[in-house]
Amino acid sequence: RLMPELPKFDDEDLKSYGDEEEELALSPPAALMSILATQELLLENILKCIPVGESEVIEPLSDEFCLVLGYLLTWKLTLTFFKAASSQLRVLYSQYLRRTKSLNKLLYHLFRLMPKNPVFSGPTSEVPNKDTKTFFTEELCLDVK
Repeated sequence: RLMPELPKFDDEDLKSYGDEEEELALSPPAALMSILATQELLLENILKCIPVGESEVIEPLSDEFCLVLGYLLTWKLTLTFFKAASSQLRVLYSQYLRRTKSLNKLLYHLFRLMPKNPVFSGPTSEVPNKDTKTFFTEELCLDVK
């Protein structure tokens, strides 16, 4: 609930960024970026032996699973923050992510974690015996229990 409210504070300071000639960047919340940087290092250690294009199966409820889940949830918070920001702020935030290569790292991690066969085997609200269900066609329940 808090993330959509945070960009409002940067909107007030936006006018002071327009006077310089160099390419400008503005960091999303520092606490969030600090956690993201730590998680990127941990995930790189977990996935360092897997080339992009190959996938790694992470066992549910393992330590690695918790780290990956935390990383993806941190990105979900970051994207929620971006969605609430004005277009001018999004440009500045995206420049920061470009400089830190965080978005590149996210894509590398996603392409290592994405299953080769995204067939969905969990419970769905649809009638059985329909077309093959995949992670891309079904809504997943992400409630923490």
